[in-house]
Amino acid sequence: MSRAEAPRADARTDDGFASGAGTPAADAARASVRRPSPLWTFGLFRDELVTTFRRWRTLALLGVLVAVPVLIGIAVKVETSDGSAAGGGSGEGPAFMAQITNNGLFLVFTALAATLPFFLPMAVGVVAGDAIAGEANAGTLRYLLVAPAGRTRLLLTKYATTMTFCLVATLLVAVSALAVGALLFPLGELTTISGTRIGFGEGLARALLIALVVAASLVGVAALGLFVSTLTNSGIAAMATTVGLLITIQILDQIPQLHALRPYFFSHYWLSFADLMRDPVYWDDLVRNLGLQGLYAAVFGSAAWARFTAKDITA
Repeated sequence: MSRAEAPRADARTDDGFASGAGTPAADAARASVRRPSPLWTFGLFRDELVTTFRRWRTLALLGVLVAVPVLIGIAVKVETSDGSAAGGGSGEGPAFMAQITNNGLFLVFTALAATLPFFLPMAVGVVAGDAIAGEANAGTLRYLLVAPAGRTRLLLTKYATTMTFCLVATLLVAVSALAVGALLFPLGELTTISGTRIGFGEGLARALLIALVVAASLVGVAALGLFVSTLTNSGIAAMATTVGLLITIQILDQIPQLHALRPYFFSHYWLSFADLMRDPVYWDDLVRNLGLQGLYAAVFGSAAWARFTAKDITA
């Protein structure tokens, strides 16, 4: 069912619409409603994906993310054109920066480290914040909720769409970085943080695993944005609030006096993906990160469901 095909409803039912209780026509209409099939649910998800990825705002966000590895690669190439090491050996810049000139695959790790603190969560926050509030602002939310969609099904579809965007955005950063790294720098065996050497194939597999971990690190942000989106009918307000919360939490995570609370901020273990470049891999912080993201997803996902299912839909 596309948005243009959804029928209009005039009074509320369990999903927020009119039943016309007491009329023969309404009884017949309710009797004719069938439970949605899995194929119908997939169609709703596909429609949401197409709608999300066709928006100019989404394409602009993806364009910025793709451009970050290009800018980093060019900057490192220019800086090291005289044979000096990246960062001048001072240790400045994102992790793995000094290794890029030796192996272009390190540009993947550097680009993910550079985009994860701000660019990736900002993009996810914009998409998640607009998920429900944007529909309400555009006046299409009531049409999407007409049976057999239902509020829970729509909310899960919106969250699945946001998580798909997380994965696509992260992989685009990784692919862009790999392409630029291959064009500007040599490829081959690489040295792990532990000092051991691994083959290019294993390094590529670890790069893919790191990209998946980075995408999984954003599930808490997606749930937070979706919850904020259920609180307002203004898409701009929801996006701004979500991004503002992300910035605030990351600022708080840098304050030493809050050391007792910092491990509970969802951004605290984001850069733990670097442990995947150790030999052997350090799993402690990685597991903490994924567990914390799952906790945030459960808390804010439940809050979003509780709010959305009780919300009075007027637009």
